[in-house]
Amino acid sequence: MAQNKTMGKYELGYHITPAKGLLNDPNGLIQFNGVYHVFYQWNQNGTTHTTKSWGHVISDDLIHWVDQPVALEPDQWFDKDGCYSGSAVAFEDKLYLFYTGNVRNEKNERESYQCLAVSKDGVHFEKKGPVIDQPSGYTAHIRDPKVWQNENNEWWMVLGAQKEDLTGDTLIYHSTDLIDWTFKGSLMDQIEDMGFMWECPDLTQFEGKSAFIFSPQGLTVKGDEFNNIYQSGYLTGDFTKAGKFLPDDYPFRELDRGFEFYAPQTFQDSKGRHILFGWMGVMEPEVEAAVPTIQDGWIHNLTIPRELDYANGQLIQRPVVELEKLRQGQPQVLIGKTKESLQLSTLQNELLFNWKEAAGSFAFQIRNEVLVEYNQDSGRIQVTRTNWLTKKRESRAVTLKRPLTQMQGFLESSTLELFINDGEEVFSLRYFQGQEVKTVAVSFCETGKEPEIIIYSLKH
Repeated sequence: MAQNKTMGKYELGYHITPAKGLLNDPNGLIQFNGVYHVFYQWNQNGTTHTTKSWGHVISDDLIHWVDQPVALEPDQWFDKDGCYSGSAVAFEDKLYLFYTGNVRNEKNERESYQCLAVSKDGVHFEKKGPVIDQPSGYTAHIRDPKVWQNENNEWWMVLGAQKEDLTGDTLIYHSTDLIDWTFKGSLMDQIEDMGFMWECPDLTQFEGKSAFIFSPQGLTVKGDEFNNIYQSGYLTGDFTKAGKFLPDDYPFRELDRGFEFYAPQTFQDSKGRHILFGWMGVMEPEVEAAVPTIQDGWIHNLTIPRELDYANGQLIQRPVVELEKLRQGQPQVLIGKTKESLQLSTLQNELLFNWKEAAGSFAFQIRNEVLVEYNQDSGRIQVTRTNWLTKKRESRAVTLKRPLTQMQGFLESSTLELFINDGEEVFSLRYFQGQEVKTVAVSFCETGKEPEIIIYSLKH
């Protein structure tokens, strides 16, 4: 459940949203002194991508979020045009924020500074200024520091970067005290040509395997892949003691097959879980300018928190179990009907589809707007919505690795996050149904292959 706000007809109940203005990348995700902290990029004064601060919310349970004072404002020479994205670590009972200071010099040229701010209480921060110099061979597009500590109590940092030949890269640094950093070069020795900039790098380490998560800009569309303006995905591999990532033979894989997902960041909590938040989200500038919530003075939200796991060469994303606490009342249960239509009591819902065996082909429509279709023969699942600028229908799709047996969706007035086969694939999207329609309808092509459908109303 997000903060208590009045935000018009598309208000969101359990997603993190800004009190006003524009929200983008999740930043500084951490559990500090038992409390979950989420920071985010925030334009407090408008719904465009101008000067950014760090907004801040906290929670004891990952579902009830409380606004905190702005953590970082662009008020120093090294961050005067924006406190850009970064990460958080705890050390010696203090909270350390690493972020990129964005500066435009007298010639309107970009300058980037990797900066540090420290807090004793997790709310009020003292800026320490830049801690890293600009490396040679790269443009000023260097940003989004992600810092972590290894089992030997050494600190590592990865940074998104652009080479002087205008190709993307990720830089890696090493430190023993979080203050003095040593440049170790590129994270990977052999780098594929994957666009012109790699944003929001994140090296997540599981038992026996690592995942390098990043957001490349400039990928070419390949069938069902890379259809958004920018992408977010990962490579699996091994992170060496020397600070190199050795990728497996698996190709770059998108984390989310929907429309708006971008800039994911992970952290590990006291239970050992890897938890991910993403931004919903990135879109073409003209489409963003037409988002209906702008008329109510706000735009964008974060995803629900997702637990991240590694299995069989890929990352699995599941809604954190705490979200079950949002369920209220008795669920609606549908079993064994080829066609069904029902009215939702609220626009905050959790939808569960469970098949005893592999699913047959079906179509599922939400509020006469979002259409989810599955083809049993091809194993392809497709999600379609109406583009609110062009008014044309548009789709995203993926072919599943195995037959469909389970599907879980989290629905709000203008968001849908759909988890397929226990999180093997995910679709995240915004949608805007202008009418007060609360109907969901489903039809199955083959009798005997209908699932049990459970629909929970969620607190908001």
